[in-house]
Amino acid sequence: MNSQEVRKKFLDFFASKAHQIVPSFSLLVKDDPSLLFINSGMAPFKDVFLGNALPSSPRIADTQKCLRVSGKHNDLEDVGVDTYHHTLFEMLGNWSFGDYFKIEAIDWAWELLIKVYGIDPERMYVTVFGGDEKDKLDADTEAENLWLKYLPKERILRFGKKENFWEMGDTGPCGPCSEIHVDMRGDAERQKIDGKTLVNQDHPQVIEIWNLVFMQFQRKADSSLSPLPSKHVDTGMGFERLCMVLQNKTSNYDTDVFTPIIGQIEALSGVKYGATASKQDIAMRVISDHIRAIAFTLSDGQLPSSTGAGYVVRRILRRAVRYGYSFLQLKTPFLYALVTILQKQMGTVFPELIKQGELIKQVIREEEENFLRTLEKGIARFSEYLSKKPHSIDGAFAFELYDTYGFPIDLTQLLAKEENLVVDIAHFEKLLAEQRNRSRKATLVQAQDWVDVHGDLPLDNFIGYDHLQTETKIVRYRQIVQQSETRYQLVLAPTPFYAESGGQAGDIGYLHNANEHIVVLNTQKENQQIVHLVEHLPENIEAVFTAQVNKENRHLSSANHSATHLLHEALRSVLGTHVEQKGSLVQAKSLRFDFSHFTKLKPEELEAVENMVNQHIQKNIPLQEFRDIALQEAKNKGAMALFGEKYGDKVRMIQFGHSMELCGGTHVSSTGAIGLFKIIAESSVAAGVRRIEALSSSGALAYFHAQSEQLKMIAEELKHPKDVHKAFLQVLEEKEQLQSELNTLYQEKIQNLKKSWLHSAENRKGLRLIVQKIELDPLRVKDLLFQIKAEQKENLLVVVGSLYQNVPQISVLISPDLAQSKKWHAADIAKQLAKEIQGGGGGQDFFATAGGKNPAGLDKALAQVSIVLAL
Repeated sequence: MNSQEVRKKFLDFFASKAHQIVPSFSLLVKDDPSLLFINSGMAPFKDVFLGNALPSSPRIADTQKCLRVSGKHNDLEDVGVDTYHHTLFEMLGNWSFGDYFKIEAIDWAWELLIKVYGIDPERMYVTVFGGDEKDKLDADTEAENLWLKYLPKERILRFGKKENFWEMGDTGPCGPCSEIHVDMRGDAERQKIDGKTLVNQDHPQVIEIWNLVFMQFQRKADSSLSPLPSKHVDTGMGFERLCMVLQNKTSNYDTDVFTPIIGQIEALSGVKYGATASKQDIAMRVISDHIRAIAFTLSDGQLPSSTGAGYVVRRILRRAVRYGYSFLQLKTPFLYALVTILQKQMGTVFPELIKQGELIKQVIREEEENFLRTLEKGIARFSEYLSKKPHSIDGAFAFELYDTYGFPIDLTQLLAKEENLVVDIAHFEKLLAEQRNRSRKATLVQAQDWVDVHGDLPLDNFIGYDHLQTETKIVRYRQIVQQSETRYQLVLAPTPFYAESGGQAGDIGYLHNANEHIVVLNTQKENQQIVHLVEHLPENIEAVFTAQVNKENRHLSSANHSATHLLHEALRSVLGTHVEQKGSLVQAKSLRFDFSHFTKLKPEELEAVENMVNQHIQKNIPLQEFRDIALQEAKNKGAMALFGEKYGDKVRMIQFGHSMELCGGTHVSSTGAIGLFKIIAESSVAAGVRRIEALSSSGALAYFHAQSEQLKMIAEELKHPKDVHKAFLQVLEEKEQLQSELNTLYQEKIQNLKKSWLHSAENRKGLRLIVQKIELDPLRVKDLLFQIKAEQKENLLVVVGSLYQNVPQISVLISPDLAQSKKWHAADIAKQLAKEIQGGGGGQDFFATAGGKNPAGLDKALAQVSIVLAL
């Protein structure tokens, strides 16, 4: 049974049990600050479990792409070393939202595994929750008794909270679970050792394949448990592990999920895969795993970057490149070449891999090229460090390689081992922990539990498309602390405040009544709730308030948002329909728009785009809003949908003439309200992704006003010529001519100084010593010294104290023969003399400079030369 058949049989089985089959959600998390990526099959349904959203069906089944490389669920370091951990994996799941519970979940699991997939029941073990004293929870005897219909008691095992109580994080939905394990060992081994003793012991052939989670509790911030409004079933079966079992393999990497990719790696590297624990085999497993994670995150719209989710993608990519570089001798980009085989394998089920294929390859290749250059620089830095003949590799240096050059610590250890050196790993880990702690403190939000005030939380409480002001009540609130600053989050019903989403910044404003005035600092969305951030709670939390959005701020944000729609249409018109939005930032002061395009825009292209947007603004095209239109109908009309975004059956479509997009943001009533549009920058974000930064409305007017004032000042300086540009070019020409004349004079001065200094050089013990003070810029001092060195090639030592724009500098030059003798070192001399000018510096053994901040100390520094040189 190949992997496509395995996946299809699962989905067909649950379709026959009245489940709605839904496509995988994006790996990127929307409106949930507790996650960087979707890390489990249940994560996209978290709001349903919390009671904040309604499911499309009470029964759902899917295959969900998941990524586990950060936070509580982090498998990265195990990937490739063992045979069954992965960064990206598919989670086959069936879900019940307040419908069926333990009976059906267990019955159907048995039916699918035994009757459909044909797994030998004699090889099966199940675990159930054995209870927990601290949480005051009894053993799950209900699940235990249900399994007794199918399995003998000795193959139903009780385990504690760690193994059989599933929790998504420190807070959130949770509940007891029942895991299904399969013993894949040969008959002889099974007779020798009972499989039940190997369950949950990380045995590579006695593995868990399916987890049935009975979601019935909510873990609160104080660690207590409270019942969820409804009981749910959340099951997750590892697709890769299931294929291993059904294809009778001993490793996930030996299944047809991975063998085509590994075959391509063999072809690229010329190394044969042997399924052993050798570093070459581990490297192939790592690369075959990581390319999937990289390609899927890129296809969902997450570009590599230096922070957050983008940093995780970059780290995975660099880890794969490093394994290829170190163990397979792949010294040129190779990862991008694996995307094609991945598209052939998985493009039917995940069409985003094909639709975004060229972008994925371009981004991966550019990232590979950049990191390979970084690797070479890091290795050169390592060689430089070795030249000092250290006895070991200092932890601080290992951290420098990690922090500056992106070197994984194991690469530094590998390089050290080749030189028979060890890394001070304890010091490295101390510095790494300090860095992580600083980062954690900067982002850590400590949140208390929500306190309900006015009944149940309404699921649909936003009225901000039609109203900027309304009477409201506080439904619930909680206190949060970030960077030692206490704030409060409020949920209102109803609310006119737009919550940050879709690239648009959240509204600001205030709540007020006869007694109080409370400023709303920001509005965000968290688990389907519109959350208003305020500095303090009202004295009467149950009072009625007027919620008032800041009208000017909303108008400017709306103008910029509508401008991005016009910009998107203009880019597609000027550059081609390959242009797709890859991200945006819309706020009151400016807008930013990222889009797919492979070359820098020409000036005439930027001008054409800007003119087209302004033409649409001048036409004053009215807004057409389709607030509750069927998704397919909107697409039939020509609406643009953002790739990677998940849409419901009903959507909101925004239309300005030919511009039609699915969008939940706020907009102006007609394009004329945007006023004006001005592009101020165009740049690269990543391979195949460009960024335009622009202004509209009062921001664009302020920009033109500032430009006009600058031009006016320039015209005044030029005595108000008729043609400012022509006059400016004339000034530049005159400046170049004067600079040329000045350079000639300087060269004459340098020649004269060279002759004078060489003539007056002192002879000290066979050494020609020149010590001089001069007012000259540092570059010309260097030129002078090197000209002296070219004429006097031996036994020369020059020390110059120079002053330029009241900044003192000391320059030291030593002829090559003296530098090689190692009697004197230019950098050491410069550093010692620099103490007198309150400065420091460095350089090479034959030439060095040192700057300072005390001009008065220059004479004293020069007077110290003989003492420093011991002459």
